[in-house]
Amino acid sequence: MTDHGDMPQSPLTEDAVVLDAKGLRALAHPVRVQVVGLLRKHGPSTATRLAELLNINSGAASYHLRRLAAAGFVQEDTTRGNARERWWRAAHQSTFLDDLDLAEQEPEATVAYLQSVAATYTMRTQRAINELQTMPREWRAACDMSDWALRLTPQEATALREELWAVIARHRRDVPEAAGAPEDAERVSVIVQILPELDAPAAPEDDTP
Repeated sequence: MTDHGDMPQSPLTEDAVVLDAKGLRALAHPVRVQVVGLLRKHGPSTATRLAELLNINSGAASYHLRRLAAAGFVQEDTTRGNARERWWRAAHQSTFLDDLDLAEQEPEATVAYLQSVAATYTMRTQRAINELQTMPREWRAACDMSDWALRLTPQEATALREELWAVIARHRRDVPEAAGAPEDAERVSVIVQILPELDAPAAPEDDTP
């Protein structure tokens, strides 16, 4: 989430959608965030298959797909299916919220959207932890869950974010039709959170003469 027009964009903004008010309100629902994520991760699917993955009924999945289509996040895949079965695909590979004015104008939708994203991250992390013991040894060694406490200014935090984006941009991006990746390559989630703790106690003043 960056100031619009003032900062470099995310390394993944190629084939991305920048949220406007309509899009933000459409994604202010956890199921829709998950539907878009599944289509981006696995490629085209039907409402029935998505419903099975999300443990909801197919009618609810169809409703959410229609809402997402109206907002431009998904499109019908006319190369698949038939008159009885509609297939859907993601219209973009990433979502970008970069307008602080929009966030201030739509505070409830912004919070609902970000809470849905956070819940999706939590489920993804918990699923990986549950599968840890069955992962190949080399992947268990590659996993990492770490946090570091830093004391930064807003400008320093922005610079840190841009440095992290630059590192991520140097690595191979994952898309459903990815080609050229080694046979032992797997999808890896890199979740970056830079969150100010504004209620943290102030640093003690140095009374050293």
